Amino acid sequence: MDKLLQHFDRHFIRYSFWAVLGLIVWSWLYILKDQPNALFDLFRAENWHYLVEFIEGMLGVGEETPAYLDPEMWQKALVLTWQTFVMSILATGIAAIAMFILVLPSARNVAQGKLGFPARWYHKVAYHISRFFFLFSRAVPELMWAMILVFIFKPGIVPGALALAIHNFGVLGKLCGEVIEDMDEKPIRHLAQNGASPLQILLYGIYPTVMPRFLNYILYRMENIIRATLIVGFVGASGLGMQFKLAMSFFHYSEITLYLLCYLLLVYVTDFLSAWAKRYLAAKD
Repeated sequence: MDKLLQHFDRHFIRYSFWAVLGLIVWSWLYILKDQPNALFDLFRAENWHYLVEFIEGMLGVGEETPAYLDPEMWQKALVLTWQTFVMSILATGIAAIAMFILVLPSARNVAQGKLGFPARWYHKVAYHISRFFFLFSRAVPELMWAMILVFIFKPGIVPGALALAIHNFGVLGKLCGEVIEDMDEKPIRHLAQNGASPLQILLYGIYPTVMPRFLNYILYRMENIIRATLIVGFVGASGLGMQFKLAMSFFHYSEITLYLLCYLLLVYVTDFLSAWAKRYLAAKD
């Protein structure tokens, strides 16, 4: 049996490589069929001229005081950076809380009664409902959620945070649900055999086991949310993304440089805090 599995794995990896390579070649042939000069157009002299002109604009060539050297512009940009950070924290909190409410019913082994919970008919109903919510929310990208919510509410931090939260709620639900499904069931069965109630099994068996990985996934999604704030800002969800779009629209290229610097600073700080939190949790374990 082990030899058969090894043989299957070896051939699966080999055929997967050739399948991916074939898809790449087919994709380029499909593009070149409709646009034969698409590849050569990338290296036209006009494109290099536009690139140099854009870089000079970002560096503020020809401006008396580029935006990234103006203290007042820095003050405005740092306020927007703080708003973007608040939006990401709010989105992470909403997504995590909503995920905690529905993640347990969405686990297959919980619905089947394998973790000390009785297999009732309503557990199966809750399983399919929670799975549907997770699937639907993550199937729609953050940008589309932001467009819908900005259309309903006025532009601001709250619609952007809700758009990011709804999408990442589904992503966290899938990741954390798989953590519960893959956990070792032996300690849970021992608790049930010794007379532990479902609540005691949940508090002393399931949550202590899965919580470290839950927190790792939440921190990982927070890093992704920080990066996605720039995208949702393009549709009016406030923060750096909205000002970045306005700067592009009015050809204020040195402002783009300023907002990119603030955005890189925000991502760096978030990655640092996330790495520190992960080390702290690892030390606690």
